[in-house]
Amino acid sequence: MILYVVGFGNGSPGCMTADADSAIKDSSLIIGYQTYVELLRPYYPEKEFRMNGMRQEVERVHAALTEAQFQNTALICSGDPELYGMAGLAYQLHSGYPDVSIHVIPGVSAAFSCGALLGAPLTHDFAVISLSDLLTAPETIRKRLCAAAEADFVIVLYNPASRNRPDYLQKACDLILEYRPEHTVCGFVRNAGRQDQSSRVLSLGELRETQVDMFTTVFIGNSQTILIDGKMITPRGYRDV
Repeated sequence: MILYVVGFGNGSPGCMTADADSAIKDSSLIIGYQTYVELLRPYYPEKEFRMNGMRQEVERVHAALTEAQFQNTALICSGDPELYGMAGLAYQLHSGYPDVSIHVIPGVSAAFSCGALLGAPLTHDFAVISLSDLLTAPETIRKRLCAAAEADFVIVLYNPASRNRPDYLQKACDLILEYRPEHTVCGFVRNAGRQDQSSRVLSLGELRETQVDMFTTVFIGNSQTILIDGKMITPRGYRDV
């Protein structure tokens, strides 16, 4: 039997790939984090769903692997299952389930779906960094932010804030401001693909004073990022433009 580890994009049908849709339709059971289950359930009302909460990822993957011994099962992730998703953990735990074949189904990450809403901020090299310190030491996060800022990468920030860490984006901006000016072009998107979707292009100085949440994806431009008709654009450097 098959365990599909499926990236379903941002939750809107438009950002779900045909392969993701096919994998879910081929599965008898869909397992996922409760927020993601509620996003998908309306589109697949005939399917059986199971869900659990945050910080229960190991239990969720074990449950999916167990069920996949008897029926094709989809373990769903928002965006892409490799980018802060369950694909790696599924392979790490796979040895105890030799009868299960893992198929990873890529999805449209928030870096790209949100980037498209802001313009074209990722046309050149970029770094993706999560500000969540649940699984990564804060000092490691700080080192990565400084390294990416010094190397002039466009930076995409996932999990920029939560109830327990409301000031993490402000602290990240303070680090980046050591390498980039306040007028650096930035942007953010909240609840991409959902009914209350919102977005804004603003400066790094303004971003530092902005309140965000865990459903927000933040973009910090590099030294070449510019505004064109209100959109955030990072040129690649074509000589004849």
